[in-house]
Amino acid sequence: MFSVITCIRDDHDWRLVLAAAVVCLVGAMAAMLPLSRAQEFDGGRRKLWIGASAFAFGTGVWATHFIAMLAYDGGMPISYQLGLTALSFLLSVAGSWAAILVASQSRSRFSYIRGGVLMAFGIASMHLTGMQAIETQAVIRYDPIMTLSAVLAGALLSSAAFHAFFRLKGLRRLLTSSVTFVLAICALHFISMASITLVPDPGKELPATVLDTSLLAAIVVVAATALILIAIAVVFIESRLTDLRGLANASQEGLLILREGRIIDANERFLGLSGWKLADLSGKAPSVVLTAAQGQNRPGETLLNARSGKEIAVELNTSRIVYRGHNCDVLAVRDLTERRQAEELIEHLAHHDVLTDLPNRSLFDTRIRQALQMAERKNSEVALFYIDLDRFKTVNDIFGHAEGDRILCKVGSILRRVADESDTIARLGGDEFAIIQPAGQQPAAAQKLAADIIDEFAAEMDTARDPTAVGVSLGIALFPRDGRTAEELCNNADTALYRVKHDGRGRACFFDAEMDEAARNRRQIESDLRHAITRNQLHVSYQPILNAQSGEITGYEALMRWHRPGHGMTEPDVFIPIAEESGSIVQLGEWILQQACMEAARWQPPLTIAVNVSPVQFMLPNLCERVEAVLAETGLAPDRLELEITEAALIRDRDRVMATLQRLYKLGVHIVMDDFGTGFSSLSNLRSFPFDKIKVDRSFTGVLEHDAAARSIVRAIIGLGHSLGMPVVTEGVETEMQRQIVVEEGCAQVQGLLLGKPDIEPSMKQAARKSFLSGQVGTGMQPPRRTRLVSE
Repeated sequence: MFSVITCIRDDHDWRLVLAAAVVCLVGAMAAMLPLSRAQEFDGGRRKLWIGASAFAFGTGVWATHFIAMLAYDGGMPISYQLGLTALSFLLSVAGSWAAILVASQSRSRFSYIRGGVLMAFGIASMHLTGMQAIETQAVIRYDPIMTLSAVLAGALLSSAAFHAFFRLKGLRRLLTSSVTFVLAICALHFISMASITLVPDPGKELPATVLDTSLLAAIVVVAATALILIAIAVVFIESRLTDLRGLANASQEGLLILREGRIIDANERFLGLSGWKLADLSGKAPSVVLTAAQGQNRPGETLLNARSGKEIAVELNTSRIVYRGHNCDVLAVRDLTERRQAEELIEHLAHHDVLTDLPNRSLFDTRIRQALQMAERKNSEVALFYIDLDRFKTVNDIFGHAEGDRILCKVGSILRRVADESDTIARLGGDEFAIIQPAGQQPAAAQKLAADIIDEFAAEMDTARDPTAVGVSLGIALFPRDGRTAEELCNNADTALYRVKHDGRGRACFFDAEMDEAARNRRQIESDLRHAITRNQLHVSYQPILNAQSGEITGYEALMRWHRPGHGMTEPDVFIPIAEESGSIVQLGEWILQQACMEAARWQPPLTIAVNVSPVQFMLPNLCERVEAVLAETGLAPDRLELEITEAALIRDRDRVMATLQRLYKLGVHIVMDDFGTGFSSLSNLRSFPFDKIKVDRSFTGVLEHDAAARSIVRAIIGLGHSLGMPVVTEGVETEMQRQIVVEEGCAQVQGLLLGKPDIEPSMKQAARKSFLSGQVGTGMQPPRRTRLVSE
């Protein structure tokens, strides 16, 4: 050992020795990289990678030897034979190839030893051939024991290097095996160098063709450069393969590679999805993580057993590829969790209301049929509730759809609270809800649920304090007594609901057989009324208002008429209350205002036009803006428009209505108190707002001839108007006696069938006046011209 150290210290240039070690390390690492890749292939590709590894290793050994020889100073000039130098290179590469091939054939300890011995003999043969290539005037003598020791050390270290390479993984494999091979090469070389002795022989002749040290140095530089290029090429190939792996890792599908039915690799997507590590799965059957595997190219669904114990639904597809030189199976695994969730969401949305998350009509139809089938088998009863919200359309129109949506969600939560788990609560559309009660003794169970709903609404929806609160009406039908099919039961529950709405709302009503055509007709009127405008079934008639003294026409009142197909002319007293209850009065009121103002704008001379405004319309926050917009669109002067309001509008929200009246008054529109004397607090209403005119209700006018009390009331109203400076109009004048009475009492204006029937087109002023002064009853109307809602 000391002789080797002494040899390196005294006979070598330590800088070149260090360079030799670095070249040796580069050569070893350049050999280990392709050898690592060779383990992933079989057949021809494996041999190619082993050949690349042997070339890199042999070149590294040869370059290390001659760099070390350049560092050696034997005390005399040294040159090298070209042939033996080239032969030493071939021996180095061939020996490396044989050693690596033998060591790679199996994974037994003896294959590593055999490979290590062959590697040592290959290095030794290269070394000895390289020494024989030396040309100098000296004879080289070897110490056999030291030479044998060098070969033995090289064999042991080479065997250890092969063992480390095939047993370790990753970076440890590369570093450990490379460093051990460097020790094997250096040990064999420097021990051999320590065993030689140069005996001078001045008479020895040198051949003519030799390599001097400068040329050898150039060859060594080329060999070292080749080693570096090999290392760079291997790194490049490795990076390209890494990029391909990165591409596999970027896939949205998990990939599992099988060789001979065993897992050898997986991408990051699969490992992330399953929670397993590759080390846990490597070498195991896929059944460890997959419940079942489908046939080749036939996708199917199975379960992935995650490491956490969770089962994940996946789609599995199998194909075959060549992977690392072997025919392998690839299992492509796609997570179906999001798809299943999306399908469940779509399924849920298809059968549930988006706003309240209650079952919709589709699911309701399924549930009601299921409940009836079950009840028929068990000989039990089912209660069906149809629920309608009172005032909802008004609240929705006044406060907007966002507030209406909030109310609907609140109603849904109330119904959930009071209903049992076995009950089905559904939103059928708009403000219509339904409950299927399949359990309980009927009708007691239905009565209890109805009482609970009404009580809960009373507690949660206080209409006296909350202007957005709504009430509830319930119609109930029982199976089988009220119907044996779902359609019949639904129709009868709907009929019971309409009976409640007609009789006063805010309560529950059971269906009975005596619920005749009244409820059905009312429901049909409401349905037909929704389409009356678009179907051109409505028109406006105008009734003249005359000066009681002169008989001149001072204006007209616009009256809505509905020609209902199959029923003829339907009176306003029939359809207006229904329109107010259903909320369609808002649309009708705006339509008649538009039509009346458009007609009046064409009149010459410019007479006034009176239009009735429903109390429901006065709840609209934008009523004043709509009136102003209509006046602007039609060009009618505001002082020609009279809006007639009944005292009923002042009962519900007096402050709001008064504020709206003040805004209309500032706009220049005249406000008329209609049906005066029939409402509540009439005198206080007159004091609160300066009405432009008072109209005596027709109920008083009709009994003037034979009812002294009615005549006294009319006299008082006319006197009140005079004292307040308000003109009084008496409507409903149908006889000459009634006209004479109100004229004698000092009434300013009169209106009624005696003076002019409502007609499509206003009469000419002079014709009406002539008729009045002559004392003849007649209309003096021009031929009618219809005024309809067309898309004009």
